[in-house]
Amino acid sequence: MNNSNRTLAIVLALGGVVVTLFLCVLLIGGAFYFFQRETVEDTRTPAVKESQSQPETGTKDQASGSSEGVLRLPGGEPPTLDPALTSDATSAEYIVELFSGLVTIAPDDLSVQPDIAKSWEISDDGTVYTFYLREDVTFANGRPVTADDFKYSFERACDPRTQSPVADTYLGDIVGCREKLRGQADDVRGVRVIDDYTLELTIDEPKVYFLAKLTYPTAFVVDRETVENGGRTWASDNPNGTGPFVLKEYTFGERLVLEPNPRYYGDPKPAVSVVYLLSGGSAMTMYETDELDAVPVGLADIARVQDPADPLNKELVTFNTLSLGYVGLNNAQPPFDDPKVRQAFAQAVNVDALANVVMEGLVEPAHSILPPGMPGYNPDVRAYEYDPEAAKRALAESSYGSAENLPDITLHISGAGGAVPRSVEAMVDMWQQNLGIQVAIEQTEWATFLFDLQRDPNPYQMFNLGWIADYPDPQNFLEILFACDSLDNHFGYCNPQVDELLKEAAVERDETRRLDLYQQAEALILQDAPLIPLSYGKEYWLVKPWVKGLRFSPTIVPRLKYVRIER
Repeated sequence: MNNSNRTLAIVLALGGVVVTLFLCVLLIGGAFYFFQRETVEDTRTPAVKESQSQPETGTKDQASGSSEGVLRLPGGEPPTLDPALTSDATSAEYIVELFSGLVTIAPDDLSVQPDIAKSWEISDDGTVYTFYLREDVTFANGRPVTADDFKYSFERACDPRTQSPVADTYLGDIVGCREKLRGQADDVRGVRVIDDYTLELTIDEPKVYFLAKLTYPTAFVVDRETVENGGRTWASDNPNGTGPFVLKEYTFGERLVLEPNPRYYGDPKPAVSVVYLLSGGSAMTMYETDELDAVPVGLADIARVQDPADPLNKELVTFNTLSLGYVGLNNAQPPFDDPKVRQAFAQAVNVDALANVVMEGLVEPAHSILPPGMPGYNPDVRAYEYDPEAAKRALAESSYGSAENLPDITLHISGAGGAVPRSVEAMVDMWQQNLGIQVAIEQTEWATFLFDLQRDPNPYQMFNLGWIADYPDPQNFLEILFACDSLDNHFGYCNPQVDELLKEAAVERDETRRLDLYQQAEALILQDAPLIPLSYGKEYWLVKPWVKGLRFSPTIVPRLKYVRIER
């Protein structure tokens, strides 16, 4: 998930702390989230309810009497559990297990699959989607789910009182959603209930990626009675969703416990309870003492677990994610209002050295916006190459003329005031050595960091961040992050030529032509340098041999229902 989204969704930014200990979402692009990999700890502390309970020891009885075992994972504090408000991967990791929507993404091939909608039809002009709902789906409390529940959920997300940071991005294509968001309409006229189990959605233009957008949590169904009677904490007190799991317990700063939803309609049925440990401590140590069943591997341990002679090597799982870590340069703030300054900063960073030397290969160096594996990825579309001399020339050609004439510059990162990640230190040192520019570093805890990015205008001059795909389409990166009017455009970036390409690609039905348009747009964006690409997502996890079926996907999808514990 800009704030967002997203994307739900695990983007790896070079620097800091594993903010999403699941690899995660968020939002969606998708997920939009900040994922730092040098240590394995979480620094976010959003306000949620607090309760008293004893620590989980991992026994079946303590977690759930109905499950066949307990899966114990490290977790981060979610800024929200409300699907309409999801804008980061940490929140999305839990929400996709508690709620569901019309369609979902398959964890293996990332294709859009039926979920609560058993089938759908699309009109010849590509603007009207008719969904036929399953009749055996209920909320966790047993109340049947109907088309009216989806209408309520869509209209709630588009209601300005909900203050959803992502409704415009993921539901704004639906006719009437943006009018309701602006307070100009009482309902969303593009959402129509045909009967109890038939829902019609009308969008403003034919967009081939619209169906994929509906897999983002903002489009998930929620129970009106639960929302309206549950107060501001309904989602963390009693979500009453339709997903494979229900929330048994959420103790702020300690743990979040999911147990199988006995009324879940899908296959397979979940067979384990899941305990996320939210407290501090070394996740690796807890894994080695059998207190955790799976953990991400950070920089401190990557070398030894990759050693075939180490016993842990047999438990190592490696996979790539559709994500990008980057430094954003705010085009609306000096000195990054000058494209030559942005170019200079980009050419002064040795991305390959950061990834391969400083981060010891923990991430892949990035030279584009679209990551490998994403439709439209083109290795020939590249950002500015590392060139210190060219960087000095660009700075001299800028309106500022030299480093001495630049204003003070601060790089904002997510964190709780601890040691600065070595990758960030190395990057700041490159700017000092190659350009003679001193860059200050300011850390902000995760929930506040996200909130600040959502402000208009964005107060951050530079920021270290990441984005994970919410769905496998280049629109999820290029339009959502860089369109002039996108609410997830935190760069203050606007290029009318890029916007025209993005608008043309949005309605282009020829796939080859559409991807070519996105590649043209990406090349222009990289030339303008509103960001410095740093790393493509790559994940390393250790998984205990008794954990079977734990899936790792390139983006955030429901995955825990496949897990079995076989001791």
